[in-house]
Amino acid sequence: MTLALPPVGIGTWHMGESRARAAAEVAAIRAFVDAAQAQGAPALIDTAEMYGDGGAERIVAEAIRGRRDACLLVSKVLPHRATRRGTVAACEASLKRLGTDRLDLYLLHWRANVPLAETVDALRGLVAAGKVLRWGGSNFDVDDLEALLALAPGAECAVNQVYWSLSERSIETGLKALQDRHGLATMAYCPLDGGRWSPIGDWWTWRQRLAWMPARWRWPGWPANQPLRPFR
Repeated sequence: MTLALPPVGIGTWHMGESRARAAAEVAAIRAFVDAAQAQGAPALIDTAEMYGDGGAERIVAEAIRGRRDACLLVSKVLPHRATRRGTVAACEASLKRLGTDRLDLYLLHWRANVPLAETVDALRGLVAAGKVLRWGGSNFDVDDLEALLALAPGAECAVNQVYWSLSERSIETGLKALQDRHGLATMAYCPLDGGRWSPIGDWWTWRQRLAWMPARWRWPGWPANQPLRPFR
């Protein structure tokens, strides 16, 4: 059965890189969790050990302190660490930075030189230990995914997280159909191209205009017809 994921999540790429932005980043994640809870949905938060060299995971930990059960946490192991021992060590380091005892999803960030069978064995061990609930891949193309599915435990893969956006549609030429046939969830990152597609300007301008959009266009939970204060 395909893993059921919330339709919207928040990514943390480029978070945790600047102390000057830390408070705003924590506030942004908290606002997202508030909005998800208002809709009765888990707040999907996507992070990785690579982001800010662990700094993004520390930002997430601060933002969700006391609210872990309201969140669906996703993190990733770097491919050069993805040996049997390295995957376990990387996961335990991520758990420590995130201040939690488990990850809802743990992904191989992309495929490299470590044999997939070795990484999958480590991921399955983390599931057995209760440190990870489900595992998957990220940035897997058709060849990568076929190699994974050829392994006996490959069918346990829950998700492939890929670049799928308003401008990047290449997964629609074959990868998406392959994932659908095998019941793998597709998680899109940068679906709005990091905001580059938008002609409406910077984040603050976007937030102000969003408040005045018709309700059917707004992200649930944002207030209507009233100005929004900047994050402090």
